[in-house]
Order: sequence, then C-alpha cells, then structure tokens
Amino acid sequence: MVAAPDIQVTKVQHSKIKDVDFGHLPFGKFFTDHMLVAKYDNRKWESVEIKPYQSLSLDPSLTALHYGQSIFEGIKAYKDEHGEVFIFRPYDNFKRFNTSAARMNMPEVPEEIFMEGMRELIRIDRDWIPAEKDHSLYIRPFMFATDAMLGVHPSDTYLFIIILSPTGPYYPRPLKIVVEEKYTRAAPGGVGFAKNAGNYGGSLLASTEAQKQGYDQVLWTDAFEHKWLQEVGTMNVFFVIDNKAVTPSLDEGTILDGVTRKSVITILNEMNVPVEERHVHVDELVKAYQEGRLQEVFGTGTAATIASIQTVKYQDHVLEFSEKDWILSMEVKKRLDAIRLHQAPDTHEWMFKV
Repeated sequence: MVAAPDIQVTKVQHSKIKDVDFGHLPFGKFFTDHMLVAKYDNRKWESVEIKPYQSLSLDPSLTALHYGQSIFEGIKAYKDEHGEVFIFRPYDNFKRFNTSAARMNMPEVPEEIFMEGMRELIRIDRDWIPAEKDHSLYIRPFMFATDAMLGVHPSDTYLFIIILSPTGPYYPRPLKIVVEEKYTRAAPGGVGFAKNAGNYGGSLLASTEAQKQGYDQVLWTDAFEHKWLQEVGTMNVFFVIDNKAVTPSLDEGTILDGVTRKSVITILNEMNVPVEERHVHVDELVKAYQEGRLQEVFGTGTAATIASIQTVKYQDHVLEFSEKDWILSMEVKKRLDAIRLHQAPDTHEWMFKV
C-alpha cells in the first residue's frame, strides 16, 4: 500500500442523498455528494482535492473536445452484511487506466492518487452504497486533456476526476444482440484495447441502428472480413460450446482486457470448465448452434456484471436461448456475487477494503 496523498477535503453542507429514490436506480443517473479532482501541470500531479460534486468550467478550445484525449474506467464498490465496504479488483482497473493513458499519449496517474484518493472519496460517501441485490456503487475515474488551444498535439495539462454513482442492474433483462457487419469498432494497431471515449462514441450509431431493429446491442467483428467475433458494445462475450467456455482472444489488441472477463475465466477454471481464449469465426458459432452444440452465450463487464444473452442474430440466422440454457453463466454469477459480498472466501484477494 502506498502513502495517501495530501488531499484537501471540502464537504457539502447538505447532502442530497434524501432526494434519491434508492428503490429505483437506473445506471449512471444519480451521483454522490463529492468528487475527487487532481490537476496535471508542469509535468507533475498537484492540487488533489475532494470537493462537492459540481459542474466544470471549460474553455471552448479545450483540447479534449477537439482531439479526443479522454479515457476512463469503471469499477464497483459493495457493502457486505456487516456494513464493511469493499472495492472489486481496483488495482486491475488502475493498471488498465494507465495502459489506456500510455496509448493515448497522456500522463500516468500515480497509485497514491488513483487508489488512495478513491478510497478516501468512497469513505466520505459510503452511505450512498445501496444494499439491495445486484446493486452497487459505480466508480468512474476519468482523465482528459485541458490545454486551451487548437493544434493536433498532446496536451500539457490534464484533469483526473473520480465520481461515484449508486446504481442498480445495467441490463435488467436478457439481451438481444446482432452481429455487426458494416461498422468497425477496432483494428490491429488501433486503440481497441484502450478504454478511451472515442471507442464508445464511434460505437453509438451501430447500436442505435441495432435498437431500431429490436436489438439491444451489437456484437462487433473484425475490420477486414467482418467474420471474426470481438466483443459486445458494453462488455466481453463468452460462448459455451461443447461444455467449453470460448471467448475471443486479446492478441490483436482490438478487445478490451475486461476485469470481469478475467475474473470469470478464473472462476471457470476453479469449476473445472475448460476455457479457450481464441479467435472465433461467426460461421463456427452458427454451425455449433445448428448442431445443438452451442449451449449458451453471455456477456461480462463491470457495468453489466454477467449478462444473459437471449438472441444472437447474424444475417438470416437467429440463435435463440432461454432461461433453461443459462446454467453456467448463472453459476458463475452466483460465485462472483458471493465473493463480492463476502459470503465466500476471497482466495484471490480481489476485494480492496475501504
């Protein structure tokens, strides 16, 4: 554990927590009383503070608005039955955040600001963590360029901010997804592995068109043939074929190295379920379904956790699944939830105590 930085704390005079209906928490709509802000200038991080959640004052020529230097992470905190607060695998997100920063030519955020700043912020706003099943405190660290000038070059100044949002399930019902054959999310050598804002901005048109067809999300494919499966718009994806869990490999740098994905692979190994990380062709998926060998499909992600997939559409092929098929994914979710809520031993030391 690193030493905590000197953090100036200014607390709100009146909490807004009583204005929030904790029985109805759509994802990402409500935010806690405080946020953490750190500034990068003169090649160093400075002015770390926790202050009331508030709007930002931004120059119209802000570099991030024009050239897209903006990255973020998604993390979750939970409260167990004894009222103890834990964050799920934040060191993995911290490392991935700085991997994204390096790819986007941005400065790395020091561990003491990211980890200890997050811990202190959650400690202050811990009453916002919901206790209901499948609820959590969503943590959003992000960084963006703040130079006030035009010109295609890296910024010299940045803001790092953490905000918190009490939330319920991201997907309250099973998903219907369609294989994307027109648009491209990522290509080798690009920024697909980085959690940068542009990846998500570039995906919105495809998901909107999918929703017009009655689907929730797209399943992205490679940039060249649109045949090799990558990830779903908001999460990684697993296919259970012949009692094996198959998930697209990360070797081309086009897929996000999901923290929940890694956790699911670990749990599957403990369940003695074979896991294959490899390239997956859409024709293989259709053939396995037609032959009765594709047993279930599910997504994994911080926001989504474990998301059941009801339908996968590819051209004229519609692959349908029902509740009776979601056996492996629900067992994985059960085990993952038990670890997060301290109802099972945390043998991998995934839970970071606040």
